[in-house]
Amino acid sequence: MDTQGLTTDPQLQQFIEVETQKQRFQQLVHQMAEICWEKCMDKPGPKLDSRTEACFVNCVERFIDTSQFILNRLEQTQKSRGVFSETMPE
Repeated sequence: MDTQGLTTDPQLQQFIEVETQKQRFQQLVHQMAEICWEKCMDKPGPKLDSRTEACFVNCVERFIDTSQFILNRLEQTQKSRGVFSETMPE
């Protein structure tokens, strides 16, 4: 049986990182939904007028662009940390 703690298990660490990223992403989606609602929705009603609809579309598109940028940046950071940690003695 492995006597090392669970925190040193690479599969568990990866699972925790993935779940943490999912949680952060969900929080970001929730935050952006609130921001877009506050920014774009003047008067809630049964239909969206064209200005409100365009505002939501632009807000969501900016959200997607920003999310993609953040995910790419996180991926680059993780890759560089992986390379860096392999070259550093423990």
